[in-house]
Amino acid sequence: MASETGFRKTLTLTGVTVNAMALIAPGAFLWITYQLQAAQVDAAGASTAMDIWAGLALALVLAFLTAISYAALSELYPAAGTGSSYYFAEKAFLDKEETGYHRWARLAKYVVGWISHLYYWVYPGVMVAMMATMLVYIGGLFGLTLSPVAQVAIAVVFSFLTGYVAYRGINGSTMVSLLINVLQIAALVVISILALSYRFANPQHVTFLHPTLASVVLPHNLSHVLFQSTIAILLLVGFESATALSAEALHPSFIRRGVILSLIIQGLIAYLFEYFAAGAWINAAYAIKDDKGKVLSGFDAAGASAAPIGDMVRNLGDTMLGGIGFPLLLVIAVTVAIAVFGTTLACMNTGVRLTYAMGKDEEVPAVLGLLHGRYATPHFGVWLMSLVSAVIGGFGVLSVVNLTAVTFLSNIGTFLLYGLTNLVAFVAFLRTPRATFIKHVAVPILGSVANVLMLLAVIYLGVLGGGDTRTAALISIVATVVWFAVGAVYFMASTKTRGRQVWAQRPATGG
Repeated sequence: MASETGFRKTLTLTGVTVNAMALIAPGAFLWITYQLQAAQVDAAGASTAMDIWAGLALALVLAFLTAISYAALSELYPAAGTGSSYYFAEKAFLDKEETGYHRWARLAKYVVGWISHLYYWVYPGVMVAMMATMLVYIGGLFGLTLSPVAQVAIAVVFSFLTGYVAYRGINGSTMVSLLINVLQIAALVVISILALSYRFANPQHVTFLHPTLASVVLPHNLSHVLFQSTIAILLLVGFESATALSAEALHPSFIRRGVILSLIIQGLIAYLFEYFAAGAWINAAYAIKDDKGKVLSGFDAAGASAAPIGDMVRNLGDTMLGGIGFPLLLVIAVTVAIAVFGTTLACMNTGVRLTYAMGKDEEVPAVLGLLHGRYATPHFGVWLMSLVSAVIGGFGVLSVVNLTAVTFLSNIGTFLLYGLTNLVAFVAFLRTPRATFIKHVAVPILGSVANVLMLLAVIYLGVLGGGDTRTAALISIVATVVWFAVGAVYFMASTKTRGRQVWAQRPATGG
């Protein structure tokens, strides 16, 4: 069955949900981000690590605000096709009875679409860099040292391998995403149960940093909870990717349900459980030496380790499973690498579909709005994204500063996109009979404000951090300004070349 856009309608509710779940990927991000969360300090230099779980819970509340807006928009505009927020932004203004709104339709749509690329086209590159870093870590476990050239080569190969899977079509991608989700959730459950068992088995012999299990979840310092949420919110992005799959969903309602279900399963259940288990395990006996030979323990050790969750897994294997810590570490590392692959694939699938919608409207080069004759995928966009991801990944893998800079850039795009989409939801339901105050007024306003505050907090903490963190933050800010400037120039040039009007009303398209 083919949709009006040329995409084949093959996705069930499960298919829609697992594609969004693959982008959230709790198995990958626990491993990747726990070091950052453990190392975070406030402006006075005090550790905020005791509030990791509480920060995650706050971030989850903010994520649900945005998810509710996305779900409401997908229900209101079931013909969105691949456009997601890009399509929603146009329809929200064009569907208003007051003609004064109509003149903003094209500009709003273009701004949202252009900003989306800071997220959907940078984020896969970040994942490519993280995959290369993971493989370097795994190689290091066997004493293998890879040169910078080899690390860049890994990033390039991984990027185009992922692109090839995306090129072959969403069905193959869905099966990959389903297998990855099952694998990583199973691994998470096993490790989390082991971590909790360790806690209960060693009450007298180990000093745990959280003296009680209630201490794991209860806030200790409200400002620290906020600081931790600026990292935790980054773990939860991806639920909205389902809204770019409506051209391939068998029923429109699958999109709305997939957005919420993916966040419930991965965020509310998987993340809260695994972070509770990690918080229950962290203890003073966990110690490593830093580069200067100083012994660090507890959260300090986790903050200095290249892979604190890897350390935890190795400890659990050695103490709870008869000394199999190293092989268990390797198994979990492989599952994390697979989860990173799934995240990269899901983001590529979403990103190229949004670009396809813009290509169909000729708001970006029209060649990006073409589908492959056999696989019904936007193949030019896939290969271009693979190239961009290879460049970003190769750049990011070379240093922590580089990786932090591209991560900041992706985060800026994410918060801008989420904040604007909440505003679009507010406009879409403004003065409509079906609007309710809580769902269509309060939630979009709170979601928009929350995302703006998170964006400002991330930038502030980045600049405040000094040293390499400040350098990375400034690079990302400059790159954002450049991207906006390029977008403005391209928009005006395209408008003039094609004889369009910036403020003119245009028919809405599904992309």
